[in-house]
Amino acid sequence: MSSRRTSSSASKITEDEINNLIMKLRPLLPQLNQRRNGTVPASEVVKETCNYIRSLQSEADDLSERLSQLLGSMDSNGVDITLIINLLQQQY
Repeated sequence: MSSRRTSSSASKITEDEINNLIMKLRPLLPQLNQRRNGTVPASEVVKETCNYIRSLQSEADDLSERLSQLLGSMDSNGVDITLIINLLQQQY
């Protein structure tokens, strides 16, 4: 008996559904939008999606750090810096 869990056919994703998801991802990826060639393998779309997500995470971390530095150097004239910092530290 296989150690893999079997699932019902209702929970399996079809090839058409995968292709549809890949087509939805492609316009969201700047690297792929710059190409003139209309055909991109699904594996490349998934790879570029992962790279783009990592890039966005890194950019968000950098911006958060820069904003924290700016807030640390601000004069707190009427600005609730603690509230702003708490909002920035929340993860969604």
